[in-house]
Amino acid sequence: MNILGQRRAGTAPGRQDRGTGSPSPDDRDRVTDGPRRETGGRDRGIDGLRAYAIGGVVFGHWLVTGLVLGADGALRMASPLAAMPVLAPVTWLLQTLGLFFFVSGYASARSLGSATARGLTSARWLRRRLGRLGRPVLLLLGGWLVVLTCAALLGTPAATLRTAVTLVASPLWFLLPLVAMVASTGPLARALHRHGPLRLAVPAVTLVTLSDLAGRGIDPAGWPVPLPDGGWRVPVAVLAAWLLPYLLGMALAGGRLGNRRTAVGLLLGGAAGMAGLGLAGYPTSAVGVPGDGMSNLDPPSLFAVCLASAQVGAALLIRPVLAGALARPRRWAAVRRLNRVAISVYLWHQSTLLGVTALVALAAGLSGAGAVPGLHTAPDGPDWIAARLVWLPVFVLVLSVLLGPGRRRARSDPEPA
Repeated sequence: MNILGQRRAGTAPGRQDRGTGSPSPDDRDRVTDGPRRETGGRDRGIDGLRAYAIGGVVFGHWLVTGLVLGADGALRMASPLAAMPVLAPVTWLLQTLGLFFFVSGYASARSLGSATARGLTSARWLRRRLGRLGRPVLLLLGGWLVVLTCAALLGTPAATLRTAVTLVASPLWFLLPLVAMVASTGPLARALHRHGPLRLAVPAVTLVTLSDLAGRGIDPAGWPVPLPDGGWRVPVAVLAAWLLPYLLGMALAGGRLGNRRTAVGLLLGGAAGMAGLGLAGYPTSAVGVPGDGMSNLDPPSLFAVCLASAQVGAALLIRPVLAGALARPRRWAAVRRLNRVAISVYLWHQSTLLGVTALVALAAGLSGAGAVPGLHTAPDGPDWIAARLVWLPVFVLVLSVLLGPGRRRARSDPEPA
């Protein structure tokens, strides 16, 4: 199996086999050269995948984050997955960070290549790229600094303040590995050209494996390479785990993942790895569950790497179909609008959940209504899921209002690649 999607020597893509008049086997097997629907340099399939990735993260967090109103008036976090573990497979569809890093790698490679062709230096390109990330982060931190200061002065329970800090800060961890990888796009592109994605993936997967073994309490005394204690696991595992989909995205941008067998191999290999790790005792939820002895996301485990691989394989298979579906102007316009503010949506979605929950709790307390189902009650059964689904349109509306000024600014900025 040609897992790298590299071209076989002989017939070049787009040519016909001599004497047969039919497309070459490589052309029949390609999944990325079909209806890509590129307009103005945009790849609609990739933009559609980015929209799904950001939507998966947002709705996933809104569905697995319960904020329970205690007798002392404080809001504390709880997870419906603790009471309903049968919902774990749903997290495979909604924990889309691997897919997000995949489209980020594709976008960064395309953007850097375009900038270089225009004579832009790598340093200038990087400043522009990171500037798009920095502005929304500063706005988020500045706004919440004011809100939390006022809330503390007004006597808000300390537990509620801790919950707020956790929810506001939790999306920011994602930016640290993303910034590191964007800054390394140039060297990574050269390494990909020289070694290919498979050789670069092996050390990344090895590091995640070592992190898992250390986290499961296995004594490394007999290992050939001694490992430091403690805090090395989180930064190493975070960078190594998400580097893999980022590299696959860059490889796609460079034309190295255009083979259907590559996509099927990634999908089936990732799914098989998830099944094997589940049998070996790994949690089956793609996100952390309170009470579990191990999390697949904090830090990312081999299970998260396998899930990312399966998601990338599926993305490669559906990309041409998605591009064709987005040929309709209204669908494409909606995806473009979301892509322009994707980072802001990611940063502010937890703030939206917290703000709506806190304001409704305040209103309910003043009116004597008590805890509101789906917002303040314990996430302990299907009734809570049904009630939370009713609140999702409210969250979407509030988030849209919060991002109104950002959408107007985004119209004047270049779209992400």
